[in-house]
Amino acid sequence: MGGRAFDEFFGAHHDDLARTLTVALGDRAAAEEAAQEALTRALRRWRHVRRLDRPEAWLYVVAMNHVRDRWRRERREPDWELELETTTLDPSGGVATAVSVRDAITTLPARQREAVVLRYLADLPLADVADAMGCAVGTVKATLHHALRALRVELEEDEDADR
Repeated sequence: MGGRAFDEFFGAHHDDLARTLTVALGDRAAAEEAAQEALTRALRRWRHVRRLDRPEAWLYVVAMNHVRDRWRRERREPDWELELETTTLDPSGGVATAVSVRDAITTLPARQREAVVLRYLADLPLADVADAMGCAVGTVKATLHHALRALRVELEEDEDADR
């Protein structure tokens, strides 16, 4: 069905997708499930997906839609406690910075966190972030503006505490 090309696509994108979704969702199990669902759908529609300009962006949209659909079905708010994994930390000298930024991201409201993670960690264009979040590009821009302003304050407070 998908063959070698899909296997390569899977290998190239699975880990990044799961890791990014973990930060966005704050739930490793939900992130892994969403990543698997998106990749399963990609395999089923591989003839279409492989022709897309950015098939990896399509994965994020599908994964976030899956999560939102699941939340609607469960009619509950997600648990936004972030599980920090030592395997995802930068093993070089930037570990403290990575943890500080990751901790700061956890202080954001859910929508702001989702926008920041999809835009800056997943490196999706604004249009793809809007698709994944189910809103307009202008809403994404405003959400990112508020999130980045909040992160600046949070990170500045962390720096002040370290002195």
